[in-house]
Amino acid sequence: MNRKTELRNERPSKPPGTASDFARAAECLKVLAHPVRLRIVQMLLHGRYTVGELASDCEIQNNVGSDHLRLLQRCGFLTSKRDGRKVYYQIAESHLEQLMACIEGRFQTS
Repeated sequence: MNRKTELRNERPSKPPGTASDFARAAECLKVLAHPVRLRIVQMLLHGRYTVGELASDCEIQNNVGSDHLRLLQRCGFLTSKRDGRKVYYQIAESHLEQLMACIEGRFQTS
């Protein structure tokens, strides 16, 4: 058997893991798969904001903004910190910057 035939017959090595190993990842990606939540992540990658500031930018009610923030926090994407009467949100998951760069590069038109 020549070298070309050997290479064709070799099976590539599989990465470790199974589909079920990605269950949590899939759930958190579903959480991100919403235009308001993507915008919230984009904004928080540039600074910390209150729910009111984020809701105003996204043109939604504060209580709806709170619901979105709660989902993002549940996946470990965000943290919050109280400063007096205000609660500021910020990114907790550093990988979101790379993910958002990919999304912006592919889908952002302006």
